[in-house]
Amino acid sequence: MTAHAERVWDVVIIGGGQAALATAYFLRRTGLSFVMLDAEDAPGGAWRHGWNSLRLFSPATWSSIPGWMMPPVQDGYPSREHVVDYLSRYEARYQFPIERPVRVTSVESLGGALRVHSERGYWDARAVVSATGTWSNPNIPAYPGAELFRGQQLHSAHYVEPQAFSGKRVLVVGGGNSGAQILAEVSQVADATWVTPTDPLFLPDDVDGRVLFERATERWKAQMEGRVIEQPVGGLGDIVMVPPVVAARERDVLHAVRPFIRFTPDGVVWTDGSETAVDAVIWCTGFKPSLGHLASLGVVTGDGRVEVSGTRAVNEPGLWLVGYGEWTGSASATLIGVTRTARSTVAEIEQFLVKAEA
Repeated sequence: MTAHAERVWDVVIIGGGQAALATAYFLRRTGLSFVMLDAEDAPGGAWRHGWNSLRLFSPATWSSIPGWMMPPVQDGYPSREHVVDYLSRYEARYQFPIERPVRVTSVESLGGALRVHSERGYWDARAVVSATGTWSNPNIPAYPGAELFRGQQLHSAHYVEPQAFSGKRVLVVGGGNSGAQILAEVSQVADATWVTPTDPLFLPDDVDGRVLFERATERWKAQMEGRVIEQPVGGLGDIVMVPPVVAARERDVLHAVRPFIRFTPDGVVWTDGSETAVDAVIWCTGFKPSLGHLASLGVVTGDGRVEVSGTRAVNEPGLWLVGYGEWTGSASATLIGVTRTARSTVAEIEQFLVKAEA
């Protein structure tokens, strides 16, 4: 193990994606010393791993992190490549101190400081922000017989493009935006069946991510003020009618069936006992927080989260978590939504470190 620069940083940020960058933006304005440890080989965070045709469902101006607006696109919504380019340029613009690839393996409490370990050495810090997101921890539900299935199974995290499924019998499992968008393109080349736990919720054609963020913001404000507000149906998980999904609706393929009950070697069995031969299953079933590096602190709960007050770990006062989902701040797993929690987190860290010095 090598101690890096043999110093104690004020803050170590674990991660290099949108949540880490937003946090770094506000940290840079405090004068606190910090370093970012990114497991990826290059900028872009989880967006580097999205499928080829992935697009945001918000305009560029509503898909920006603090300080510098995402450049607009000429046609439609920003592509995955556009987002990766924006985050790369953002990182360079502010010249953040990033070391990569550094995969953090554990965090150790030293009493008054935290030691962040990786295969390349360790970094000591007075405070740590975990911003590793969820992409590296895809969720695949357990189904009886899954180990017997001889077909292909992959999660949307590893899906690239539809051509690999041409002419095959494919199940697309999951009722969110990834399921709808992947079904839309796979159904053009394959015999695709959409499997969702309940009927999918489609938003009106004129509702995009901007509207959803505004609604989430209103809910957050109401919660802070102890109010209950009535809003139109529509959450961040409902399906936005981006052009490929609209086209799928026009082809009359946006029909979902309820889940099967088990696998067979060659397919699946449905609740009525009927069987269907299947060549591949694409799991669009979301992600779980990637928090294995915090297991050594004993703060990860049975449901795979960390008990927090705001974004601060209740049982480890020098640890904050940013960007994992609603439990770390309303809309905090979105590009525009992470700004609010990144700002408040840095304000808390600054206050914490000042008190520690007093």
